[in-house]
Formats: sequence, structure tokens, C-alpha cells
Amino acid sequence: MLSYIVRRLMFLPVVLFGITILIFALISTLGPWTLVATFIPSPDAERHVDLEGIIQKYHLDDPPLKMYMRWVNNLFHGNLGWSQSSHMTVSEAIGNRFPATLELTLFAVIPVIIGGIALGVISAVHHNKPIDHTTRIISIGLWSLPDFVLGLAVLMVGYGILGWFPPGRLSSWAELEVLSDSFRSFTGMHTLDSLLNLRFDIFWNALRHIVGPVFTLACLWWAFMLRITRSSMLDVLNQDYVRTARAKGLAEKDVIKRHALGNALIPVTTVASNMLLGLLGGVMIVETVFNYPGLGLLTSTAATRLDVPCVVGVALFYAIILVLVNLVVDILYSVIDPRVRLE
Repeated sequence: MLSYIVRRLMFLPVVLFGITILIFALISTLGPWTLVATFIPSPDAERHVDLEGIIQKYHLDDPPLKMYMRWVNNLFHGNLGWSQSSHMTVSEAIGNRFPATLELTLFAVIPVIIGGIALGVISAVHHNKPIDHTTRIISIGLWSLPDFVLGLAVLMVGYGILGWFPPGRLSSWAELEVLSDSFRSFTGMHTLDSLLNLRFDIFWNALRHIVGPVFTLACLWWAFMLRITRSSMLDVLNQDYVRTARAKGLAEKDVIKRHALGNALIPVTTVASNMLLGLLGGVMIVETVFNYPGLGLLTSTAATRLDVPCVVGVALFYAIILVLVNLVVDILYSVIDPRVRLE
């Protein structure tokens, strides 16, 4: 087990090196004159700045290898550049917005995993029965529905008609309380921080704002998790060792729990990790619809304003998360299925 983890850790720097090469190659295609635009605050200011001076100041005309070494050195020091759209460094922008996206993801992933796996197993066990047909129809319908359409429908009903779940992250009064000196921020996640500060009014306000985007994400990914779990469970239930267990006279409940469920969860583990990454990286549209100030809204705003350093910084941040999550999944794989350690 230890040797397997060490092999995966040794491979990690190689993957990170490849990621930096790929991202830098994409940056290099822009050219120095295009990159100059990222350091100009507005189109009107273009005629008032020294373009050649900006190129020289930021070494935008250096050879590619020299620029790459300087860029990697800046990464090691946490310098991802300046974000014109956020009016702060890219590192600060990511640090300020990531807790909001993480909070949204954590709230969404719990019902997705629990509900998706449970209903997927039930659907597979009751194959071609009414409950199976019902869950399949609902899951196909939800997964086929564009996220912005579902988000707009939730926003229209939840806020426009009922007035229960407003957009944004906090109301104005709650945001002022959070920014005040009397409120201590431990994690940046308002629901958790409000409980730690014993401010249940702020907790309730943050919870009302997060219900809409969480419901939208949970419905979409719940349908995906249900379909994957159902397919995996059906495949396992048709294996010879499951038929043998049934032939021995074991109760159906024991066959499912002791023989089928563990093996069916192996591919589901990979799907769950990809789902987590999808939630973290794919919340751009949902956050934009609900005006939720997370990394998704930060990225969409930066992209529309041609804020290249911010877009590149967020892409690199997500790439690192992707590598780390895949490393954890590889380790979980070896725990669930010991045969993986021999590969």
C-alpha cells in the first residue's frame, strides 16, 4: 500500500510540470502586444500609455524559455499577476472567491452522493419495475436539461414567485455584519462561520441564498450519479459470483450488501471524484444565473473583460485541484479494490 502511494506521489511533479507547460504554451500564443491589453485599465487609456514600456517592464518580449522560468518562479512565490477585473492580485481574488464555491459544492455534493447512490441501487435491484422506470425518466429529463434553464426556472419560482430564495450570497445587512470587526471569519464559508460566531440570523440568511444554486446543481448531478450507479449495479448483479451467492441460499439483502455493492462502488468512486471536480469547475453558469460570487462568476467576469491573468490563474488553480483529487481517488481505489495496488 505504501509503495503504491509513493509511486503515485513521484508521478505528481511530472503531471504538474506538464500542466505548467500546457498553460504557458497557451499564454505564449497571445503574443506580447495582446498581453499588453491586460495591463491597460480601459480602451480609452490605450493612447495614454507607453506600450513599449509595458512590454519591457513585464519582459513580454523575452525568449519563451526565459519567460517560462520567470513565470514558474512567480508561481512558486504565489504571484499569479494582477486582475484588472477584480482590482486585486489574482491570488487574492481566488482566495476570496474559492470559499464561496467550496461552500456551494459541499452543500450540493452531499445530497447528490447519498441520493444518487441510494436511488441507483434501488433502481437496479428493482430492475424494470415501476420505481425503476420512474427514476430513469426523471434522471434522463434532469440530465438533459441545460443548467442555465433549470437555474432560471428555480430563480423564477423560488424568488420571483415565492420570494423565498433570493440571488446573491447574503443580504445587504448580513454582508455588512460579516465585514464588521465583531464577526470572525474562520473558513470564508458564511454558513459555517455564522454558526461558529453563534449568529443564527446570518446562518439562516446565507442558507436562504444558497438553496437556489445548490438545488440546481444537485438536481443535475444527482441524475448523473443515479444513472452511473444503476448501470454499475446492474452489471455487478449479473456476474457469476452474485448468482453463486444467491444459489447458496443467501438472503437478497446480504447478497447486495456483501457481494454486489462493494464492487459496484468501484467505478462510482471515479465518477464521484469527477463529479466533485465538475461541481467545482462547472459552477460558472449557475453562479452567473444566481449572481453568486464564487470562482465561476469570477472566471466569467474575467473572460468577458479579457482579464487573461485571472483566467489563467483560475485555470491553473483548477488543474492543481484536479491532479490532487485524482491522487486521492487512486488511493481510495487501492483501498476499495486491493488488486489495483499490483498494477
